[in-house]
Amino acid sequence: MLVYILKRLVQGAITVWFIATATFVAMHAVPGDPLRGDKLANEEIRANLKARYGLDRPLLEQYELYIGGMLRGDFGLSYTQENRRVNDIIRENFPVSATLGILALAVATLGGILWGALTALYRNRLPDVVIMFFVIVGISVPSFVIAALSQLGLVTLNSMFGRSLLPVAGWGTLWHMLVPSLVLGLSTMAYLTRLMRASMLEITSSDFVRTARAKGLTPTQIFLKHQLRNAILPVVTVLGPQIALITTGGFVVELVFAIPGLGRYFVDAVQQLDYTVIMGTTVFYGAFLVLMVIFVDILYGFIDPRVTLE
Repeated sequence: MLVYILKRLVQGAITVWFIATATFVAMHAVPGDPLRGDKLANEEIRANLKARYGLDRPLLEQYELYIGGMLRGDFGLSYTQENRRVNDIIRENFPVSATLGILALAVATLGGILWGALTALYRNRLPDVVIMFFVIVGISVPSFVIAALSQLGLVTLNSMFGRSLLPVAGWGTLWHMLVPSLVLGLSTMAYLTRLMRASMLEITSSDFVRTARAKGLTPTQIFLKHQLRNAILPVVTVLGPQIALITTGGFVVELVFAIPGLGRYFVDAVQQLDYTVIMGTTVFYGAFLVLMVIFVDILYGFIDPRVTLE
């Protein structure tokens, strides 16, 4: 087990290095000037800023400084936010994105397992048809459309009752988190529902389930002890990437609902060509994703004793 963990960590480190290198190359290949604007028209000011951010050095030397800083855990200074380090931006705003992501993940996981199990139990009947219709909608409709429609629905609902039942935007209380977390987790919930349904249908026709029925176990015992436990394994397999994606992927939801998370800063950085913020947050997201995948790979071996980690 220890050898496997060390091997996966080395592979993860190489993956993060590829992500960092690809991001650096992409940022310097994008046309545009990060030091733009009327206030930077003075060439002397521009020269001083280029020297401060290392933009006056050869590209290879910039890459060495970038990788060296990343190894020390230092992503540098933001180009557009005066005297503010990228590390501070991540430290101050990622907890908001993580909180939203954890709530969305809880909604998605519980809903996906529940609805997936129900659709398998009521295969080709009304509950299955209705749930799968909403699953297709959840997968097909983009998150920004669902977010905008949800916000419009909140405005209409509050107007009908003449008071604010749920906040339309903002952050700070549990009521602010309910609708954004549901919107963010909807797509993942739909995906997990389909996965759980397929897994449950496969398990239902397996030999050990037929043996359990022959032994006289009740449908509830068969469902809880045999079907659900085995059918949930594929869900656990994809949970690692989904944890990272749903925790760090709420850019549009954060913008629509005015949530002060890390996603909003990433979008602003892309619009303003803030190289250090883009590269820092991309590497941070990539490392987080890799760690979650490794964590779930290891966890899978404990959940399913049939799996051997080599």
